[in-house]
Amino acid sequence: MRWQGREASGNVEDRRSATGRGMAIGGGGGLTLLILLLIGMFFGINPLQLIQIAQQQPNVPRGGVQAPADEAEEELKQFVSVVLRDTEDVWERIFREQGRSYEKPRLVLFSGQVESACGYGASASGPFYCPSDERIYIDLNFYDQLQRRFRAPGDFAQAYIIAHEVGHHVQNQLGIADRVRRLQQGVGEEEANDLSVRLELQADFFAGVWAHHAEKSWQILEPGDVEEALRAASAIGDDRLQMEQQGYVVPDSFTHGTSEQRVRWFRRGLQTGDMSQGDTFNAERL
Repeated sequence: MRWQGREASGNVEDRRSATGRGMAIGGGGGLTLLILLLIGMFFGINPLQLIQIAQQQPNVPRGGVQAPADEAEEELKQFVSVVLRDTEDVWERIFREQGRSYEKPRLVLFSGQVESACGYGASASGPFYCPSDERIYIDLNFYDQLQRRFRAPGDFAQAYIIAHEVGHHVQNQLGIADRVRRLQQGVGEEEANDLSVRLELQADFFAGVWAHHAEKSWQILEPGDVEEALRAASAIGDDRLQMEQQGYVVPDSFTHGTSEQRVRWFRRGLQTGDMSQGDTFNAERL
């Protein structure tokens, strides 16, 4: 995928070091706290101000040299930022053509676990979108899982993951997500799961729509890129995941769609780029 040298989004929040910063109160931090209190008393400075300053400083390992940033992760952060900017440009244009205004989501990078307006999220559950705060949350280590566990390597496969979550934001902007949540409250589990599948497949379709317009605008695709995205879509189908985890599938419990369905709807969006082709809720065949 061609992405280097293009503009990055300014809507990326990096929280990966949030739990690695600040002053620990236990252990050696207790001595630090005592020293700050004594300094404050001696010089007539509010100790709370000193504590706040200390908490804002990055952790520095022994020896006084800050650990260098992981170059591979920093490049991946830049990649994510560029892809997010591409989605912003594409969806702003599509919404404008429909007489709408597109509110850009924010993308949060985290490590391990993160707090969102939808509750706590963990790396193990994969990337997710929270409609309550209009943020996409992703642990960059998921891309390593995508390659190793799901055998779906490649930068366009990684871009597809971001575009899918942005697809959920598009649904939120259009009011689709709210309608689905209201419908789910009045039906049984099987019907609620079916609505969830249709919502996820539409997000796959919207990811394809993004890819269609991004290719037209910037010629981002290189040989093999489409296959990378299709492998990723196939790898995270409910049927494939259930077979790997428990050795059998339970279709009524599907919440994201089968591998074949996810590939087909992404491909439809990629081929047509037409929003009107993505009504999964009235489609006779999913």
